[in-house]
Amino acid sequence: MRRAALTFIASLLLISAAAAQDVASFEKRVAVKKLPNGLTLMVLQRTEAPVFSFFTYVDAGDVQDPKGKGGLAHMFEHMAFKGTDKIGTLNYTAEKAALADVETTFQAYERERLKRVDRDPKRLAELEKSWRDAIAKAQTYVVPNEFSEIIESAGGEDLNASTSMDATHYFYSLPSNRLELWAYLESQRFLHPVFREFYTERDVVREERRMRTDSSPIGRLIEQFLGTSFIAHPYKENGIGFPSELQAFSATDAQAFFKKYYIPSNMVVAVVGDVKPSEAMPIMEKYFSALPKAEKPLDTSTVEPPQKAERSTTLRDPAQPFFLEGYHRPSYLDPDDAVYDVISDLLSSGRTSRLYRALVRDKKIAREASGFSGFPGVKYPNLFAFYATPARGPQGVHTPVELRDAMHVEINRLINEDVTDEELKMVKTRMRADLVRGLADNEGLAENLATYQTLFGDWRELFRSVDRVDKVTKADIRRVAAKTFVPENRTISTLETIPPKPQQPQPAAQPQGAQQ
Repeated sequence: MRRAALTFIASLLLISAAAAQDVASFEKRVAVKKLPNGLTLMVLQRTEAPVFSFFTYVDAGDVQDPKGKGGLAHMFEHMAFKGTDKIGTLNYTAEKAALADVETTFQAYERERLKRVDRDPKRLAELEKSWRDAIAKAQTYVVPNEFSEIIESAGGEDLNASTSMDATHYFYSLPSNRLELWAYLESQRFLHPVFREFYTERDVVREERRMRTDSSPIGRLIEQFLGTSFIAHPYKENGIGFPSELQAFSATDAQAFFKKYYIPSNMVVAVVGDVKPSEAMPIMEKYFSALPKAEKPLDTSTVEPPQKAERSTTLRDPAQPFFLEGYHRPSYLDPDDAVYDVISDLLSSGRTSRLYRALVRDKKIAREASGFSGFPGVKYPNLFAFYATPARGPQGVHTPVELRDAMHVEINRLINEDVTDEELKMVKTRMRADLVRGLADNEGLAENLATYQTLFGDWRELFRSVDRVDKVTKADIRRVAAKTFVPENRTISTLETIPPKPQQPQPAAQPQGAQQ
């Protein structure tokens, strides 16, 4: 209780110290401009240090992967670091011809590989050799990692990108006097991308898949969980693609994906740091205006049908047990979105949260227990998920069934009992403090501005979201919990531990010259 009180007081002090961090003060400092080609630029000056950060938000993620070509959104994220027609090449004219030959030979190889009958193994080997020879020739024109090295030599830090179900993000930081270099590089990689080293990078993504999913029991469990929770919407996919897809899609496919989704009307670029909007905006406009205008692509039309019966999956593996369950909930645009955020914080934020106190501290049946909203994305109707890992007790490791039953007790409390005034006040204070923390550095602020501008068409929703949290009542929590956390809306996945398969004894070595 003393720790909780100190945390609460610290949150109040943080909010008090950042009283000026409200929408009115930001409106005076945030410059927003939508270019004629449809791209939105944002600039916010912060003079604490002579650096700036940016966040490019592309409104296309794994959900936009074409059917049968899962992983393309993630694949282009990798390609965005391979340079342009001027960066990363020794001779682009020759390289372009060589890359075209790579695609021609790959298509010939694929046609033979995918034959259901009459596949000629000898012909297949010859075609594969021709394809790999074409790759080797194209590689002779490549200057590896030149794009990244230019950024790092200019003082760039935290150079990275990420692909989620909903979007793709690009971000890093640079000294303030490198703004024009950044604007050139960031615009050029979307204006003149070159899909060099594509098949080498495709192998890297396949290895990511192997590490994240195929070789990870929890990764496999989550893949089965999503595939069971969703039967129609693309959220049922794993995001990184299945092995057969990662073997089949081509640089030509990736170019088609890029051409459709990497268009100005589908992008927001936010810059935060020691840059003056009056000076930065003309520079950004100069470079990003060169991106050709195109109509924003239609969104996915697939809607997940209501779940009418409880679903479950079980993974048996010689690994630690794990419990996971999820309930369908609406998208972030739903009027009750703030209520789900409050429930998530109430159940799972820190050592004072209900799940931690009940399962970890008091019953001592779990090492960790949490519940969170917005899985595997927020843009479309998604899941409110719960998970727990069992602890070891006097009789051995506790079971997923024990975790499930204890977790359902806490979920049912939300339906049957009002939360206390103190709990609700602490949750709201903590969530407002989290907002302030997100505004404390250039990186977090650029991400928040670009994200809210994309999702709502207005970055001010970042502040209004906290106002909506303040309006959440005890009755709202019980009402939303009662309509969401019901058995017919639930999918349960458990990882049950089984003994490892005994290794087959190896035959004893035969003395040299002995009969086999």
